[in-house]
Amino acid sequence: MRMPNITVEKFFASRSKDLELTLLSGESGMRKVISNPELHRPGLALTGFFERFANQRIQIIGETEIVYVQHLDSERLTEVSQRLFEQDIPLVIVTKGIIPPDEFVSTANEFGTAVISSRLSTAELVNRLAAYLDLQFAPSVNVHGSLVDVYGVGLLYTGKSGIGKSEVALDLVERGHRLVADDVVKITRTAPDVIIGTSSELLGHHMEIRGVGIIDIEELFGIRAIRMQKRIEVEVNLTPWQDGEEYERLGLDDKMTRMLNVELPVVRVPISPGKNITVISEVIAMNHMLKVYGENSALEFTKKLSQKIHRQSQTMGYLEADYE
Repeated sequence: MRMPNITVEKFFASRSKDLELTLLSGESGMRKVISNPELHRPGLALTGFFERFANQRIQIIGETEIVYVQHLDSERLTEVSQRLFEQDIPLVIVTKGIIPPDEFVSTANEFGTAVISSRLSTAELVNRLAAYLDLQFAPSVNVHGSLVDVYGVGLLYTGKSGIGKSEVALDLVERGHRLVADDVVKITRTAPDVIIGTSSELLGHHMEIRGVGIIDIEELFGIRAIRMQKRIEVEVNLTPWQDGEEYERLGLDDKMTRMLNVELPVVRVPISPGKNITVISEVIAMNHMLKVYGENSALEFTKKLSQKIHRQSQTMGYLEADYE
């Protein structure tokens, strides 16, 4: 599982426009690492109360806190600032474009902590920043496979190397479906029961086809043939056909797997010469959507079959007792 490593410098460079940020302190604090996705308002800390102080979080200072420190004399302000920054906090962001007192910023420079001003209101900054940090710190893992959007359903193809995952994905793209990632799929859990797949930054929407080489799906098939990300809803596990092996025939019992602690249905598809895996993939996607809407074809078939057998047995009993 990937562990995020976000420096203040990286954060500032990537979010300065969206969060309307301005650096107020020196460059020394830009090397610090943000290691916690949660935010903290240090109101009590500015009064001198540091018990249970969340020093690993980004500190958000709003207008109320600034008005308080502005009423402190220079000596007291320097003392409070020193006690705050000696906690080794990663970063301080002041909202509403407010410039904190000089004593506050100079003390931050002494302890190598960045102070940044945002023109956003405190509520707006917290909302945007929390969304960014939640995504950056979301659990993620790289999986060998291919991810394709088939009729709006994210199908993740897995299986041993050379089984034909890329070929299936290519055939689906040719039929009008959309490629998300091939070879390496980066999976991120964005909610307790939601995992999102994206392509790696290096590979993008390129695909390796044995015997042909590397191809660019976007260049070959156009922008409509790709997606930047897609929720993974079904794993399609491709396996070589083996005589004597038992495979699912009715589909009454859904097989499940877990990825990043999210439960996911898995369909095991045996590969044999002449088998049209592309059409099977489309059926898997449509059948999954039917189940989402409460329609289970296997259960309905079994129910109708049981009813028919029951009617036939009742009819046969009646006919056997009828002598007219």
